[in-house]
Formats: sequence, C-alpha cells, structure tokens
Amino acid sequence: MSASGVAVFDKTLQTTNIWLDDLMADQGPDRQLAWHVLGAVLHTLRDRLPIDLAAHLSAQLPLLVRGAYYDRYDPSNQPVRSRSLDEFLEQVNHELSSTHPVDAKEAVRSVFRVLSHYIDPGEVRKVRHGLPAEVQALWPDPDMRH
Repeated sequence: MSASGVAVFDKTLQTTNIWLDDLMADQGPDRQLAWHVLGAVLHTLRDRLPIDLAAHLSAQLPLLVRGAYYDRYDPSNQPVRSRSLDEFLEQVNHELSSTHPVDAKEAVRSVFRVLSHYIDPGEVRKVRHGLPAEVQALWPDPDMRH
C-alpha cells in the first residue's frame, strides 16, 4: 500500500523530491532552501510568460510543484513587461529574501537545468524562446542535450 493511500500523492511527492535532490546537488544540502529556490525561479518565470505558455509549462510540472507554481498567481498582471536579466534576477532575489543569501544567477541556472532534464524538450524550447535573450542564456539549449 502507498504511504498516503493515494497513489497520485505518493508519485508527486517522489518526483518533487527527485527534483529537490537535483537542486541540492547544485545549491547545497538544505532541502527547504531547494524548495524556496524552485518556487522563486518558477514564480519569476511564470510571471514573465504569456498566460497560455505559462499554463502549458505548468502541465509538465509534478502536481505538488504545480501547486507552488500557481501560488499567489494573478493572471491579470501577466506577463510582466520587464525584459532584462537584472530585473529577472532581482525578482528571484526578492522571492528569496526570507532565506539565507543565495546567488540568484546560480539558482536560476539550477532550476533551468532541472526543467531541461525533466520537461519535454519541445516545451522547454517554447518556454525558453518566450524569454529575453539575456535570460535564455542561463538556460541550456534543449537542442544541445545528450
């Protein structure tokens, strides 16, 4: 029998923990921090994508991560019009202001690597191309995957 008695809950918890393990390999052994990093980058990404693209990305996320992705979401304010890397990193830093200091650029790279690893390459390509070139540069090109 599953731990929770509901297989979908067990699966999303298992998948989310795999994603967090990958982030911890880059960001250090603090699982709580990895969760905050994932949420901060996903919120910043979500808020800069057109609504339909943000929704398509969400469909690729584990159920638990999808819930965090939509936390505090206000589609009437989307997409945010900022187009610079500095503004993107500033928002990530703001989202992480309650944690110990994190290098926002490395946090973004880490989350983008996880997304590239677990999300459909076609979806990664669409999302990546929906971002400014400066931000795209932090995201590994899905066409260059091994």
